[in-house]
Amino acid sequence: MPDLIHLLPDNIANQIAAGEVIQRPASAVKELLENAVDAGATRIRMIVQDAGKSLIQVIDNGKGMSETDARMCFERHATSKISGIDDLFKIRTMGFRGEALASIAAVAQVELKTKRAEDTLGTYIEIENSVVKIQEPCSWSDGTSFSMKNLFFNIPARRNFLKTNAAEMRHIVDEFVRVALAFPDIFFSLTSNNEEIFHLEKGTLKQRIQQILGNNYISKLVSVTENTDYLNISGFVGKPDTAKKTRGDQFIFVNNRFIRSAYLNHAVMNAYQDMIATGSFPMFVLFIDLDPSQVDINVHPTKQEIKFEDEKIVYAFVHAAVKHALAQFSVAPSLDFDLDPAIQQLDAVSKPITEAKLNETSAGNLFRTFTQKYQAHKVEPASNMQDWKQFFSKPETSYQPSLGGVETNNYSARQQPDENESALFPKNRKPGLPVPDATQVMQVLNSYILFRVPSGLIIVDQQAAHERILFERFTGFSNSSAITTQKLLFPITIEFSPGDAAVFSEILPDLTNLGYHIEPFGKMVFIMHGTPSDLPSGEESGVIEHILEEYKNFNPDIRCGKREKLYRSMAYARSIKSGTILTSGEMVEMIRMLSECNFPNTSLNGQQIYVDYTQDFFDRIFGRR
Repeated sequence: MPDLIHLLPDNIANQIAAGEVIQRPASAVKELLENAVDAGATRIRMIVQDAGKSLIQVIDNGKGMSETDARMCFERHATSKISGIDDLFKIRTMGFRGEALASIAAVAQVELKTKRAEDTLGTYIEIENSVVKIQEPCSWSDGTSFSMKNLFFNIPARRNFLKTNAAEMRHIVDEFVRVALAFPDIFFSLTSNNEEIFHLEKGTLKQRIQQILGNNYISKLVSVTENTDYLNISGFVGKPDTAKKTRGDQFIFVNNRFIRSAYLNHAVMNAYQDMIATGSFPMFVLFIDLDPSQVDINVHPTKQEIKFEDEKIVYAFVHAAVKHALAQFSVAPSLDFDLDPAIQQLDAVSKPITEAKLNETSAGNLFRTFTQKYQAHKVEPASNMQDWKQFFSKPETSYQPSLGGVETNNYSARQQPDENESALFPKNRKPGLPVPDATQVMQVLNSYILFRVPSGLIIVDQQAAHERILFERFTGFSNSSAITTQKLLFPITIEFSPGDAAVFSEILPDLTNLGYHIEPFGKMVFIMHGTPSDLPSGEESGVIEHILEEYKNFNPDIRCGKREKLYRSMAYARSIKSGTILTSGEMVEMIRMLSECNFPNTSLNGQQIYVDYTQDFFDRIFGRR
């Protein structure tokens, strides 16, 4: 019989290997940007089309490559960073495996232009399906241009598994931001579909954070600096009042390499204990610099998961450094002129004001309009102000949380809800869950509702019940377009990180159908003009951040469409959580609305919402049967 085992052709072997390294366009973005950084570039420009599916191009002014190196870089395991096994334990560069370019060339059409400063002509190479089509001299400036076109053109099945352009662009932006934050001394730009998204001039880390994450952090960053014999920690964390419902603004770098580490994230979160609300996440950009021999970065193909030789000591140092920084920060507002050094050269800053200049300024019309005497809104004191305290007195009725848009105040005056409060739920079928009155219900552990029924006892999970109610509410609104929007007296500005902004733009049309009136205002800023009428005042921004966080971290085991995913995320975000105290009237109203749902006993995660304990159950517990 003939032999059965044979070697795979190089192009097929490269395609198989590419599945580990190049999983989506963002994977190629990471590898190409890291190569440009390793080349010593001071200016890096990235251009993408159709979220990287049609084109990803990275242009740098680094040292370039010779003709031989330009050809060799596409071979598997070809690298200039490792010569022996010992080099694996002292890696300081970003890329080192020598698989990235070979993998990209196996699944895309590639064009490379490169030139060294000492060469007269550069080198042009065109590769398709791991086969070199063209190699010739070319005219090019110092540096390298790498173009990757038509990703997965030769693997249609892999291309079909790519997400929408908005989703893939979010991953590209995330990778771009991570590299740009790690190297603030390098100019970066990102252009998508002929529109420049980022233009990041080189500067300090604080300037780069402002450029990427927004102006909200200008005066709310706390510097972290801790130098020890074992490791050095530097960077910035946000003051407690900047905590958000989303995790987007959290970055940890080890030797300038972005990593994912739930362990170190927990160290930072622990440092904020009792400073921020439960469910909120602080902003931090932290750099850990330690001996490469103390860390293994070769445990995952993406190199974003690493292993420390001693995780406990790193955890302790990170926790102590953040805790120490937060203990020292000043809450006093301050002006930070470091963000623009040119301001310091202005006459208003560098030259003292003279007496003559002071008199000239105070006599002008501009000065007069800012004095209290000349302000248009100035109100003269009234002669009788005896009742001024009544203006600030609390109303007699206290606010209670809303259950899916139904007001829950004054339940003592009415035990049964009005007919129009449940217009979203069908009235023509018999409820599957009996509805008690206010004297029959009680709350246990601030999480479960108990009430007696003729057959025994029913226990309801209040959070799961409210999630089910809200989900069917949103589904009903979607189908009937019967939702009402409450206009805000003062519009609210919401600023997201670049990745979050891309996700939010994707779900914005569906949010509009659910009563939110939100408009984009720039690349990462949105203006909220209206909210659903049942949303409590003061919770507008928090609810949006919570919805976005739930949407981003949606359970991957639940298979559903984008719209249903959003409805589920909104139900999770807006539901009354376990631990919330409810009045007897609110509990009755929740059970009534649950009884009118289409699936009153199945939570959004497929678990039971309520359990009915009959006499047989109690007889078995106490041994009567």
